[in-house]
Amino acid sequence: MGQPHGIGIVGLGVISRQYLDTFAGLDSVRVVAVADLDADRAAAVAAEIPGCRALAVAELVADPQVQTVINLTIPAAHAEIALAALAAGKDVYGEKPLAATFDDALGVMAAAGASWVGAAPDTVLGTGIQTARAAIDAGEIGRPVSAVATWVSAGHESWHPHPDFYYREGGGPLMDMGPYYLTSLVHLLGPVVRVGGASSRTRDTRRIGSGPREGEVLPVEIDTHVTGILEHAGGALSSVTFSFDAVGTTSAPIEVHGEAGSLTVPDPNTFAGEVALRRRGEAGWTTLPAAAGYADAGRGIAVIDRLRDGEGRAGGEVALHVLEIMTALTRSAHSGERIALTTAARRPSIVPLTLREQWCR
Repeated sequence: MGQPHGIGIVGLGVISRQYLDTFAGLDSVRVVAVADLDADRAAAVAAEIPGCRALAVAELVADPQVQTVINLTIPAAHAEIALAALAAGKDVYGEKPLAATFDDALGVMAAAGASWVGAAPDTVLGTGIQTARAAIDAGEIGRPVSAVATWVSAGHESWHPHPDFYYREGGGPLMDMGPYYLTSLVHLLGPVVRVGGASSRTRDTRRIGSGPREGEVLPVEIDTHVTGILEHAGGALSSVTFSFDAVGTTSAPIEVHGEAGSLTVPDPNTFAGEVALRRRGEAGWTTLPAAAGYADAGRGIAVIDRLRDGEGRAGGEVALHVLEIMTALTRSAHSGERIALTTAARRPSIVPLTLREQWCR
């Protein structure tokens, strides 16, 4: 790859540590600049990284050493930062969702020009989802018929010191956790053509349970339990549930059912995990060996993937499609109508099994 690819990170909240850990020590990339609303925090992070500078956001996106801007701001700022980076001719990779609204995301994609736009989650590039994808592509379950995706919790206010944005427009369980599951379903079963949804909320306030604001009461502005049906272009139907209103579940994160067998798929918020297959006529489940994906990967692997072969499997096309799925589910929940989608993302190619020592240098 020649000289290290220069990375600038905007937003140094909780999730940023995982990106910093992924990039640390890699020969192919180097974090050259960081920016945050908290200047002291930016200075502290920059001091940890040789040659890294703490800059203002405008300085970072204009800096000639920065080739890719990693956008880890809150969802409401995703489009603003992405557009600034693209205007400066940078590639940009952002945390999910691609933008707080579908219209904003369309604007980001329209502004891309020759630059690459990518968006989380890149967990789908790990061995967990990719091994399941390999099994489906190999015909292990026959023609896919359906999938079930479930994520529930009692809400993030119990552990997050500043959970406000989870309960505002652009937040909620669908926007927060939905991208992991919906992106996985697109990789596994292909794009979605129509959705139907329903949603509710159990209460209009939440109480922060930890940190300096413990006990503070927050208003809830969005629905906190969302369920829906996705109609995939290939004919499969996926049922999905995302909730901040439940204590827990014993359901597999994702199950995929076909005419000849069924798969259990690991947590798509992680890069690994076991994939189990049960074929028609068999009494039990067989754990499949890792057959595809980046082994021992971490957040930020999307940038490595882009540099390795140019495809950029965690690209904006899929992120835009997933955001439209989510916004259409919300619209459907409010209107009671099924919503036809306007985007049709290409199913990214499978990631060959790539051990850490093969991708990390």
